[in-house]
Amino acid sequence: MSDHTEKAVSSAEEAAEEAEMIKEAGQSVSRNSKHLIHCLTVIGQIEGHYVLSEQNKTTKYEHIIPALVAIEQDRSVEGLLIILNTVGGDVEAGLAIAELIAGMKTPTVSLVVGGGHSIGVPLAVSAKRSFIVPTASMTIHPVRMNGTVLGVPQTLSYFEKMQDRIVSFITRNSRIPEEELRRLTMNTGELVLDVGTVLEGEKAVELGLIDSLGSLGDAMDSLYGMIENTDKRYAD
Repeated sequence: MSDHTEKAVSSAEEAAEEAEMIKEAGQSVSRNSKHLIHCLTVIGQIEGHYVLSEQNKTTKYEHIIPALVAIEQDRSVEGLLIILNTVGGDVEAGLAIAELIAGMKTPTVSLVVGGGHSIGVPLAVSAKRSFIVPTASMTIHPVRMNGTVLGVPQTLSYFEKMQDRIVSFITRNSRIPEEELRRLTMNTGELVLDVGTVLEGEKAVELGLIDSLGSLGDAMDSLYGMIENTDKRYAD
């Protein structure tokens, strides 16, 4: 087989792999660009230990976690853009993904479009810099649990500890004060059938939850700047 044929086959295989990656996991890698950026989308409901209905649009944590590991160790990938439009979902799965993103050496930027609700809030702030479009919104509310719940003190203690973990993560990775975050979480005057607060893009930035108001171009500019001003994450 000639070199030209081998290159053509290799390019075809790469294109097929990328198409499959976009279809199955909502991920893509830019090729003909100034910097090699991996785009990761977190959409619909975050699926954790339980498989959701086929009618639900989901982001599966068993897809996202290996992808993050691959991105972190791939020397050719220079940055990660995370685009969020999520209603939330499994708390522990979402928090696990957020912790992995926060611990990456790869330059990371998040962009909230549509919504970054519930456990989507920690995911949004987990990147090194976060953006939100003006029309997006974020819902902050206490931890919930579906199904049978035992009415014992241990259950309340579990909820309190889980809430503390989420609050601690958000305040460590954003500029919002803990007291303000807890006030928004327990607000009883805004949601009709729930406790919590809905923040639109500008308000989320004003409170220090999200770094900047902006859209795709702003997020890409920030990511490019980060790449160009950051040392290589691994020594040769």
